[in-house]
Amino acid sequence: MSSISQTVQNRDIRQLGINPNHWYVVARSSEVTNKPIGVVLWQQAIALYRDNQGTVHALEDRCPHRQVKLSHGQVVGSDLECAYHGWRFDSSGECAAVPYLAENQKLPSCKIRSYPVKEQDGFIWLFLGDKTPTIEPLGLPEWDHLNYIATVSIINCHAHYSYLIENLMDMYHGHLHQDLQAWAEAALQDIDEDNHCVEAHYTAQSYYKIDKIWSISQLFFPALRRLHPEPLDVSYIYPHWASKLGQDFRIYCLLCPINETQTKAYLVHFTSLNAFWRLHKLPIWFRRFVKNSLFGAAQKLLDGLVVQDVKMIEEEQQAYLQNPDRRNYELNRALVSVQRLMRTQVEDNS
Repeated sequence: MSSISQTVQNRDIRQLGINPNHWYVVARSSEVTNKPIGVVLWQQAIALYRDNQGTVHALEDRCPHRQVKLSHGQVVGSDLECAYHGWRFDSSGECAAVPYLAENQKLPSCKIRSYPVKEQDGFIWLFLGDKTPTIEPLGLPEWDHLNYIATVSIINCHAHYSYLIENLMDMYHGHLHQDLQAWAEAALQDIDEDNHCVEAHYTAQSYYKIDKIWSISQLFFPALRRLHPEPLDVSYIYPHWASKLGQDFRIYCLLCPINETQTKAYLVHFTSLNAFWRLHKLPIWFRRFVKNSLFGAAQKLLDGLVVQDVKMIEEEQQAYLQNPDRRNYELNRALVSVQRLMRTQVEDNS
């Protein structure tokens, strides 16, 4: 084993970096307009904006002239203009114009970094690495599918991303959520893993069964819920997370790690309408109207789960910062696999 590999293997998981050679989610599509916004992905400040053609671009969020944030500026055509002195930069990061440039002066040769971005499934995906991307962003096939109703909740937690992933992979923590949880009596059955993914297969009792049009009301009225057995599968597809509860629910968590003690993520919940076969025979425009009208139907449920999880995750982080040598006693073997995958991914990038 090389000295770099040994360093990674010995490094505390709570201080582990990320593998930048993946696609991370930095914003929802609706958040990015012709008014630039600033985001942070693993200590890198990035300015996002749409040009006059509607294409999204990502530049290092600094003007090389005076090092102020370009995200304070404005979009002019396809360029990003600094608010301070009006220097403009094109989508490749080259200086394109200086308003007070004299006739005998050349444009400065300064260049800032540009990042590959993709707009897909309602989100802006960014590739942080120096290599040419050889993989695609994680797909959300349900996003545009007319049989799935989406809800999006934003997670902001002051904790290392490993705490969030472990929380999502550990289905025994349903005890925390009480009336908000979608499942009960989880039991880990099997684990499949490789260098890219950990899949944990649980059995559980689900509180929801969406098989009749009135059964959607279970999302809003707890008294209508009845437990029934369902498979519960959760997957850490580095660097993101996906889950499936029976045939009715799909949930994704799209990661945007900010630094060693701060993580942002988008939790995307899909409720299936596949059981409503009569709905499938209606005109496409009407089905799209139903899908769009019900967007966010599970917002209260999802936001409630996030608040409860974030509180625990942040307490874990604070406990670690106060006593980094204190040992945890873990019984869920899926989390051992998750930590191994995190280390492997960082080691592969070393």
